[in-house]
Amino acid sequence: MERVIYCYFYSMNFSSKLIEEAVNRFSSLPGVGKKTALRFVLHLLKQEKSEIDLFGTTFLRLKDEIRFCKNCHNISDYEICEICASPKRDMETVCVVEDVRDVMAIENTQQYKGVYHVLGGLISPMEGIGPSNLTIESLVEKAKRNEIKEIIMALSTTMEGDTTNFYIYKRMKDFASINITTIARGVSIGDELEYADEITLGRSIVNRVPYERAF
Repeated sequence: MERVIYCYFYSMNFSSKLIEEAVNRFSSLPGVGKKTALRFVLHLLKQEKSEIDLFGTTFLRLKDEIRFCKNCHNISDYEICEICASPKRDMETVCVVEDVRDVMAIENTQQYKGVYHVLGGLISPMEGIGPSNLTIESLVEKAKRNEIKEIIMALSTTMEGDTTNFYIYKRMKDFASINITTIARGVSIGDELEYADEITLGRSIVNRVPYERAF
């Protein structure tokens, strides 16, 4: 019996092509293996049709209706995200992050009152990602319009993060009125922001230092 169960999970000899296709769809998600995908599919099969319809509709709406804030490129339900639209935020302080996960991580610290600029990735020649693939130019345009007094570099402390930090610094250093800072190294070298605990990340934001003194 144990051998049969072992073969069932690891060989994945499905009795239904529909089940197999659903498992393949779920297992294409990051961090989801075949066994976990199968549990998801079998769980959904036990639900009422109305629940499954709602499940599917939610993801269709996600793809069709989600927007990107025209100010900061954060994911939003509206043309301007709630952070950029808030009168309580300091619009002249811009925190540069890789993606929406970093916005969520910093917001959870409740230590930052400025706005964000979401790059949509990091410069990575090995993966074919250059500056033109990111939203760096729109950040430069904000600087040209004198909309920014401080740029906080809050990218992951990886080689790609440091490369992107340096590129942006080179693009911005001629704007003398802009103070360019970086989060303090409370976040360990090689770490990604989304995995830092809230206290450490909050202190790193509060205790940020001038970029040129960070190394």
